[in-house]
Amino acid sequence: MSQNLHSAATDGSVTVRRDGDILRVTLDRPAQRNSLSHIMVESFISVLTGAATDDSLRAVHITGAGSDFCAGADWVATNSDAQQRPRTGALLRRIPHLAHRLIELVYTIQLPVVCSVRGWAAGLGCNLALAADFTIAANNATFWEPFVARGFSPDSGASWLLPRLVGLTRAKEMLLLGEKVSATHAADWGLIYRAVDHSELDSASEDVLSRLASGPTVAIGLTKQAIYYGQHATLSQSMTQELFDLELSCRTADFKEGLAAFREKRPPRFRGR
Repeated sequence: MSQNLHSAATDGSVTVRRDGDILRVTLDRPAQRNSLSHIMVESFISVLTGAATDDSLRAVHITGAGSDFCAGADWVATNSDAQQRPRTGALLRRIPHLAHRLIELVYTIQLPVVCSVRGWAAGLGCNLALAADFTIAANNATFWEPFVARGFSPDSGASWLLPRLVGLTRAKEMLLLGEKVSATHAADWGLIYRAVDHSELDSASEDVLSRLASGPTVAIGLTKQAIYYGQHATLSQSMTQELFDLELSCRTADFKEGLAAFREKRPPRFRGR
């Protein structure tokens, strides 16, 4: 089953396809390098909000149509007069409910999120890829934070994500100098999970998706939550959180299956329950 969420063709669309227990989301505006209009962001948020409460889903896959992943937010499409500065306070009112909400959902949803990146991942598109759990890129892809180069400061989590992923010096290189980073360097730095040959991107992504979608979904979601909680907590606080997560995961059918498989010396057959 698939659906296409869009307004006018010029605003682009977010194409959603249910593939068994994997939700496949495609940014579909290839003529504009899949740059995101307000309507695309709103559609994407709606899709992820629905996915977060769908107990039958076990993984989310995000990709872009055509030769690029996402060139960021489209200021031309989202501003009636791109030559004028936004009205005072407009960004403070809008962005928390658009780009920021999108990044938060990708980062915190208790489903594993895999991004496949071709071509450009810039601005909001770059941060979308960085917020995913596993980003796999073709080795000719490029990651870019162009905010300062355009005369304004970063948004959509760039100043929070980058230092945690690659450290302060490389974060400054990308944010203050506006350096473009190849997929190969991004993987070497730990900015993304893997860089692969362009011809291998689909198979590499499917391998990770298959492993995640066949795993213990509740335990994966709780582990993801615990990892991110630990980024701003003490060791003692993190271990306390782990205890609550453990209490929940031990009550799942997948926990019982994991123990049975261990006793019977066979691979587990997790059902995501």
